[in-house]
Amino acid sequence: MFVTTSNPSHREPVRVAIVGTGAIARGSHLPALTALASGQPLEIVAAVDVDAASVEAFCADAGIAHPYTDLDRMLAEQRPDLVTLATPPRFHRDQTVAALRAGAWVWCEKPPCPSLEDFDAIEAEEGAQQNGPYAAIVFQHRFGSGSRHVRELLATQAMGRPLVAHCQTTWYRDEAYYAVPWRGVWSSEGGGPAMGHGIHQMDLLLDLMGPWAEIRAMAGRLVHDVETEDVSTALIRFENGAMATVVNSVLSPDEVSRIRIDCERATVELTHLYGHRNADWRITPAPGITSEEADAWRGFGPDVPSSHEAQLRGLLEDLRAGRRPRSSGADGRKSLELVTALYKAAFTGGTVRAGEIGPGDPYYAALHGNAAGWAPEREVPAEVPA
Repeated sequence: MFVTTSNPSHREPVRVAIVGTGAIARGSHLPALTALASGQPLEIVAAVDVDAASVEAFCADAGIAHPYTDLDRMLAEQRPDLVTLATPPRFHRDQTVAALRAGAWVWCEKPPCPSLEDFDAIEAEEGAQQNGPYAAIVFQHRFGSGSRHVRELLATQAMGRPLVAHCQTTWYRDEAYYAVPWRGVWSSEGGGPAMGHGIHQMDLLLDLMGPWAEIRAMAGRLVHDVETEDVSTALIRFENGAMATVVNSVLSPDEVSRIRIDCERATVELTHLYGHRNADWRITPAPGITSEEADAWRGFGPDVPSSHEAQLRGLLEDLRAGRRPRSSGADGRKSLELVTALYKAAFTGGTVRAGEIGPGDPYYAALHGNAAGWAPEREVPAEVPA
């Protein structure tokens, strides 16, 4: 197999396997891999799905030589360097651990897994080796030219200290969406819109603002007959003193994803839906700021949209260099910790502080925390298609 430090030849193709052949694999993982393969040594050697017809059709359409219905068999026979997971969250822990034990790096679609306990079990499998294998989470919204530029402006306080922020994921999902048996179920989907939808914007907010300190929240089940919530709101205080509001909803016909950060000398705002370009960012200077300085803040450079491709490009560079990629380890865990804390704050009515949820806390093992009125009451489907 490809080993980054003991065999650093960049001429060796990175062997990739795709696990799960549904919509996210077809619409995001495969196109990203195909685009990158045109400019670097990379080969998609196999795909895996529990549905034989689905994986065979996927491989036939994409020109992939080896379809499998058994992950362990694929890992043993193909020895991929990288496994991309496009399966429902309930399978992520076992599939990631299996791939890591086989020596493969993992790029796992969000949500990362249903609990912090699962995430820590995955991280423990990465082992002590400095060159991997590592498991990274798909958080593509923090990649691209816009987020990179604004992250630098905030890190250097070019616009002054960040003071007030708003993070909004207000989308719309109808009854047909929740007719899929594993949706809206804690153990299979992991959570409601805070986990499955809003986690992208919350991850970007953390990437821009830095560590959070405490959170208060509310959650509701206003429309859909599901185990999880269908709307939540939260108040967050960051370590730097800034404060933020967060709204996650699947009840909003006028769909939008938005992050707004008010700094001492300017407001920066991102408005989009499922991905952003430079033009989706807007910087409004405070009175008294010169046009030259404001123009410098608005100099985003060449447009690199946020995308699976943008994140995967960096991950492949890290794989070849044998270094930990972004959105893995503690960097990947921080967004899941914030989501977990949001649920605990909402269901207990208390304030949750960063770092307080660990082994022994019911919210460490499950995001519902066995809370009355929120814990599961019905059986989870035995089989969930990838």
